[in-house]
This record gives sequence, C-alpha cells and structure tokens, in this order.
Amino acid sequence: MIKFPKIDFPQLKSKLQVKSPWDRIIIMVLSLLITIPVFIILHQNLIDLKWAFNLDRVFIFILVFVVLFFLLMLLRTIIIICIVIYLLVLFYGSVIGNYGFTEISEDYNSMIYTMSDNPFPQDIIVAKLLPFPNKTKIINAIEYQDPKVRNFAIMSTTKHFKKVKGYSDYRTIIQCFAVFKEINNRWNYVNDPKEGDYIATASESLEYFSGDCDDHSILMAAAVRSIGGTPRLIHTKGHIYPEILIGSLIDLEKVNYLIKNVLFVKESKGKIIHYHIDERGQVWMNLDYTAKYPGGPFMYEEILGALTLN
Repeated sequence: MIKFPKIDFPQLKSKLQVKSPWDRIIIMVLSLLITIPVFIILHQNLIDLKWAFNLDRVFIFILVFVVLFFLLMLLRTIIIICIVIYLLVLFYGSVIGNYGFTEISEDYNSMIYTMSDNPFPQDIIVAKLLPFPNKTKIINAIEYQDPKVRNFAIMSTTKHFKKVKGYSDYRTIIQCFAVFKEINNRWNYVNDPKEGDYIATASESLEYFSGDCDDHSILMAAAVRSIGGTPRLIHTKGHIYPEILIGSLIDLEKVNYLIKNVLFVKESKGKIIHYHIDERGQVWMNLDYTAKYPGGPFMYEEILGALTLN
C-alpha cells in the first residue's frame, strides 16, 4: 500500500504567502491614496457631530484607512501584480511622452483639490469614470488660465451685450453668452486629419477659429471658464459639444426671457430652448457650434459621457 506524505496545509499556506515587508508598505500606500478621496466624500455628506478637534472626522479617516488596508491585504497578491503591470504601463507612457508618472500625479492632485472645494465630491469621481474620448488631452487643452484666452473672452464681453442693464444676477451668464456669440459667429468647421483625432488647444484655435467639434468645445469651455462661467462637455454619437451651467429651473425662466427678448431675439424667434437637467436638478444649456443661439437644437439627444469643469 502506497503511503502519501501528509500535507500540512497551514504550513503550505504560510510558505505561499509573501514574506517581504514591501507588500504591506505597498498596500499601505495604496490604501492611503484611496482613503483620501473616500474620506472627502464622507466628510461632505455626513453630519458634522461638532466633536472637539474634529475627532469624529479623524475617526472616520482612520476607520476608512483600516478597512481598506485589510480588504486590500486579503487580495494583495493580485493587487501587487496589477500594480506592477500598471507601473510598467506608466513607465512606457513616460518614455514615449503620452501618459506617465507626471501626468497621473497631476491628475490625482487636481482631483483631490477639486473634490475638497466641491459640495458634491462624488460627482468628480463619477465624471472621471464616465467614458469620454481623449479626456486627458482635452482637459489639458482647455487653457482657461492662458492670458490669450482670457483676453479674448474679455474682448467678447465688451463687443456684445455690454449695454444690457438690470440683470446683475445673471451678468456672468450674459458675458458667457457674449463669448458664445463671438466664437460661433467666427467658427469655421474643418475636419481632423484622416490618421486620427487632432486635439487643438484653446490658444491654438484662437488663431484661425477653425477646427472640428472637439476643438470648438475646448475653446468655448476655456473662454467661458476664464470669466467665471461653469462649462461642461458632452460626448454623444460621434460628437462633442459644450454646455453652460444655468442654475435652477427658476434661473432657466430668467435666462429664457433674456435669450428670447433681449440677447438673441431674431435668432431664437419662434424657437425652443434646449437644455439638460442633471441628477442634482441643475440646468445645463447647449452651446454647440451648430446653434445660432444658446439653447439651440441638439445634434443628438443621447448623452454617452459628460466632462464637467469645476
């Protein structure tokens, strides 16, 4: 009778486990990176208990970190393998100058900064998870702090609707509509090269006011944001277009009156104002290059992704 050696399963399990202390350090760092945005979301959505020294928030941070650490430790072998692969991808991206360590660091810092200053930080996470073509390139191209972009936007506000009085609460929106009028009056649609998408920066598009839908959206978003407006880009079927945050339904009534009776009387006569209402009940109005007035007809109704610029 053949006797098989007795297998000590606890000892085997111990041998299979990673002995290096680096696995704990790696998981600890990863847990911390995940804890920070999760904590910001909880901080903004949970009731402040007014504990001394904000101890309730300290306990929340520690609790989230500990829970994530132990969960990730359970899957540490798979996670470490994924991290190694991801680091190799980032290294390759850094070498070819596409998307590497510098870009991911900037994206993470930007996300945390934006979340900390937003009453709905979870929306930032959702926006980053939504599918959006060339998202990183488009964000980088929206140069709203470029002096050329801001100077153009300011010039537009002095050229259009400067004499409109009595709507101080909607001054920023009126000025953004002036930007819309200036860009759309001058825009010349030109296709990208056949080889693929060409993403022009906002300052680049200012030279000839020409390009395709994403170039127009980038310039519109940059100019609108440079003077205090809140734009977002919508991805739909083979098309990208800009929208501007109007506010509540009450604000929509006021802006609707402005468009039809003060700012774009001829262009909007007998026409419908087109807009979207997001999950927060906020109204966003169409600023596409195909529109002759803010809130003009959509090219496509379906929204496949949204990129909000806070």
